[in-house]
Amino acid sequence: MKVKLLSEVGGVKTYMLVFAKGDEVVSGLTDFATEYEIKSAHYQGIGSAFETELGWFDFDRQEYLVNTVDIAEVTSIIGNITWYEGKPVAHTHTTVSLKDGSVKGGHLLKMIVGPTIEIIMTAEPTYLYKKLNPEFNAAAIDPEL
Repeated sequence: MKVKLLSEVGGVKTYMLVFAKGDEVVSGLTDFATEYEIKSAHYQGIGSAFETELGWFDFDRQEYLVNTVDIAEVTSIIGNITWYEGKPVAHTHTTVSLKDGSVKGGHLLKMIVGPTIEIIMTAEPTYLYKKLNPEFNAAAIDPEL
């Protein structure tokens, strides 16, 4: 993955992240947040993928059902970075378009990049933290932390 700082105003930094063939997006976002000391951020992107794992949260089972998609156009990546248990967490949702034009989407669990994924990320100077919501056994942002 290549990174370019596009602008910095009042502690807010905007980056371009360009993932290359074979990169894994979720771990790449987490590694970027660690290396660049991202306190909180939001991002959006597009590209293509050789393999994508999408999650759909089953509230009864309190776990993700996993849908795997082979080669696809990535029509949207959107997400945020916050902190949970001392580590940055990239929470990402995505939609992908299949050869027949149909679209699948969900929580991004894994994505292996095709030719490229291009993400614009805006990093804020204030930390955002998550805490566990025991009802769903999932971490959620708590602005009061």
